[in-house]
Amino acid sequence: MEKEENINTPDNEIKKSQEKKDTSVNDDNTSKKEKNEEDQPAEKTLEEKVTELEDKLARTFAEMENQRRRFEKEKEEAFEYGGFAFAKEALNLIDNLERSKQILKNDETIKDSEALKKTLEHLEIIGKDLISIFSKNNINPIESLNKKLDPNLHQAMMEIEDDQKEPGIIIQEIQKGFTIKDRLLRPSLVGVSKKTTNNDKKDEKK
Repeated sequence: MEKEENINTPDNEIKKSQEKKDTSVNDDNTSKKEKNEEDQPAEKTLEEKVTELEDKLARTFAEMENQRRRFEKEKEEAFEYGGFAFAKEALNLIDNLERSKQILKNDETIKDSEALKKTLEHLEIIGKDLISIFSKNNINPIESLNKKLDPNLHQAMMEIEDDQKEPGIIIQEIQKGFTIKDRLLRPSLVGVSKKTTNNDKKDEKK
C-alpha cells in the first residue's frame, strides 16, 4: 500500500490563512452585535409608557392651574388698586384746601371777620365731602395725633420738646396720610415728642 502524505502546497497554505481570517471576522462581528444589543436600553412596557404620560399630563394641568391663579390675582389687583395713581394725585385737592384755610386764618386784614368765619365753614364742608367721597372708594385718612409713631404709616419730620408726652408720640400733623384698602397711599408727615434738654441733662447726671 502506498503511504499517503500530507503535502502543504502554497495553495493550501493560502486557503487555510483565508479561512482563519474569515473566522476571525465573523467572531468580531458577532461580538460587536452582542455588545450593541447590551448597550441598547430595554424597551419600555405599555404600563410604564402609560404611567409616564399620566405624569406629564398631571404636570401640565398643575402649570395651567398656577397660571390661572396668577391671572386671577393680577385681575383682582388691577380692579382694586387700578386707581392708585389717580387717588394719590387727588389728595392734592385736600392739601390745597388745607393750605387755603391756613392762609385765610393768617391774613390779618380779615382776621376775626364774619366773612372769614363763613368762608372757613364752607371750606370745612368741602373738605368733609372730599373725605367722604374718598372713604366710599376705600381711601381712608390715617389717624396720627396722640398715636405712637409707626414707621409703616408715619414719617417723622421734626421732634418737639414736650414733657407731658412720652417720647415718640405724635403731637403735630403736618400733612395727613392716607391708605387705599390695605395699602399705604402716602404716609402722614408728623412731629413727634421728645424730652426737654434740661430733663435729658438731669437724667445723665442721675
